Amino acid sequence: MATLLYRLGRFSFRRRRLVALLWVAVLAVLGVGAGTLSGPTSDAFTIPGTESTRALDVLRDKMGMGADNAQATVVFAVDGGSTLTGPAQHAAISGAVAALARAPHVASVTDPFQTKAISQDLRTGYATVTYTIGQPEVTEADRAALTAAGRTATGAGIRVEFGGTALSSEGEPDTTTEALGVAISAVVLVITFGALIAAGLPLLTALLGVAAGMAGIQIATGFFDLSSSTSALATMLGLAVGIDYALFVVSRFRHELAEGHEGEEAAGRATGTAGSAVIFAGLTVIIALAALAVTGIPFLAAMGFAAAGTVAVAVLITLTLTPALLGFAGHRVIAKKHHNRPATAPTGKKLPFGQRWAIAVLRNRVAALVLALGVLGALAVPALDLRLALPDDSTAAPDTTQRQAYDRLSEGFGAGFNGPLIIVIEAAAGSAQAAGEQAREALTKLEDVVFVTPAAANPAGDTAMLTVIPGSAPNSDATKDLVAAIRDLHPATGARLSVTGTTALNLDVTDKITTSLIPYLAIVVGLALILLMLVFRSIVVPIKATLGFLLSVAATFGAVVAVFQWGWLADVFGVSATGPIMSLMPIFLIGILFGLAMDYEVFLVTRTREEFVHGATPDQAVVSGMKHGARVVTAAALIMISVFAGFIFADDSIIKTLGFALAFGVAVDAFLVRMTIVPAVLSLVGRAAWWLPGWLDRALPNVDVEGNGLAAGLAATETPAPPPADEEEELARAA
Repeated sequence: MATLLYRLGRFSFRRRRLVALLWVAVLAVLGVGAGTLSGPTSDAFTIPGTESTRALDVLRDKMGMGADNAQATVVFAVDGGSTLTGPAQHAAISGAVAALARAPHVASVTDPFQTKAISQDLRTGYATVTYTIGQPEVTEADRAALTAAGRTATGAGIRVEFGGTALSSEGEPDTTTEALGVAISAVVLVITFGALIAAGLPLLTALLGVAAGMAGIQIATGFFDLSSSTSALATMLGLAVGIDYALFVVSRFRHELAEGHEGEEAAGRATGTAGSAVIFAGLTVIIALAALAVTGIPFLAAMGFAAAGTVAVAVLITLTLTPALLGFAGHRVIAKKHHNRPATAPTGKKLPFGQRWAIAVLRNRVAALVLALGVLGALAVPALDLRLALPDDSTAAPDTTQRQAYDRLSEGFGAGFNGPLIIVIEAAAGSAQAAGEQAREALTKLEDVVFVTPAAANPAGDTAMLTVIPGSAPNSDATKDLVAAIRDLHPATGARLSVTGTTALNLDVTDKITTSLIPYLAIVVGLALILLMLVFRSIVVPIKATLGFLLSVAATFGAVVAVFQWGWLADVFGVSATGPIMSLMPIFLIGILFGLAMDYEVFLVTRTREEFVHGATPDQAVVSGMKHGARVVTAAALIMISVFAGFIFADDSIIKTLGFALAFGVAVDAFLVRMTIVPAVLSLVGRAAWWLPGWLDRALPNVDVEGNGLAAGLAATETPAPPPADEEEELARAA
């Protein structure tokens, strides 16, 4: 593989204009496709085969109730001694209902006085607005017309708030978070390289990769159902890995130039060595994201494939466009004042940070290991209280109209009013009404049931529907127990009872994701063991790396629970409402953090293995590996942290939580696990860390991630050169 990449790097450098033009053409084609083939996104969390999804299909087929049409809930409320039934208030609400009916794309509006949708204290009521179009087709103009019509009632001292799917909006992409991460990354790159051109290349290639990935996702929306969060997730990953992968290649290119190689040869060697590690690192992320398909959840698999595609584009650009751009830049990737510096290092030079850090860890290896494990254990404790659920209006910011509407309805009609359960009865033709009434009697006797509507059957009499209002909030354990109790009921002989509605759908999705975590984690861990065994030809190193990854995940879960569920430092991170963690977060976090953790493991430990194979003692090999890899890995980690941290201030709650989790996870994994626990463990285990049974060594293919085979082949064909200057000295002088 390294030899093939070596040739690819030389070709891209030599034919740089052709490669650049090809990528411009690809971006142009993708841009045209995105503009002509894109479709709407969907945030409907449904899982084919679950009871709640099947029941929705029955309602659509048998009762003509389309679940795809947008709806809005307009909440009217008064404070003090007023009531909604006063003459002025009654007239104002009736006028607002009439105005709502005239709003664009509105199919029907319920009158709260006719439907008895007034609370017992007469201070809260609501009207339901049903649209003729689906939620993705509702425009900002439609939403503005809705709010303007509803707020015509405010003249009578009535407070009007709005909720429902019609209020959900994808909005304009918030580029502030991306810009913040890119700006911090630029600073880190400039400090690392000391040359603006060298710092700019990773940023340019990463942005081009993200642009290509976003265009591909826009095209995919025309053919598949993708969540509105997909683009933000792909942007987050594309920026982080795109910058990091190019950083590794550019850094190695500078090293090869310092060795005295000409530009084309330097580009070939950089692509053949660092490029091999980039492919392995990219594959781990891609496979972990694509493995989300094993959950059996279509929207989750679609998000995983979309993000994996963006990472794949980042890898391709790193291996082809980056060498081509290096051809345009040449020696300008090194600051001018260092172009003609002596090839040998001056004496008395201060040891590189990575070397000093490794020596300190090895001198206190037991204390360092115990301290790092203690910190990770303490961080992981809150994870024991992890609760999962899908977000609803109860987790919206307190000052939003959706949250105000949710709270008003809870106060006026009870906590369970915002999470009604829809009961579907299927029976023989003509018997659904009777079976429905029998079910209603049984439902009213269940604990935590506040109200059950009479059964309503379709004209054929083979399907009936009831609505159950729970006494508890939608995400509460009591409501979850109620859904389970209803599903245990047995209606009349031959009839079938199903539970659906938003609350039941969310519970089914959460249960499916929760039960998928263990098999998904098993796949990811198993993959890690196999891939790392291929790379390091060792039994201990893969086990150590995988356990370190699990420690990082546990600590990250603990931090997420502490901030987003318990509310610790909520103001610092802009968390306006706490509650259960989004069901999607853990499985995404496991997949993404796995890939990123393996990146650092490869770039740090491959050099350690190389030194050990060439005769260094275990401790000498660890120090040398840290000396050569710590600076670049530190820069890569800081870049990823800055990119991910920028998304903490996004409006989307899923992206906000995932941004925090990934930033925290990368920090913990890079600095506590890879740069502290890993060298301490390798030193304690000694030579046993690199043991592999002979029969297994012969059976495993040699992937040569470090490019040792390539280096040996090139060494046999060239004249010995003077001792090269150390790469870290070049980076230190440039900085």
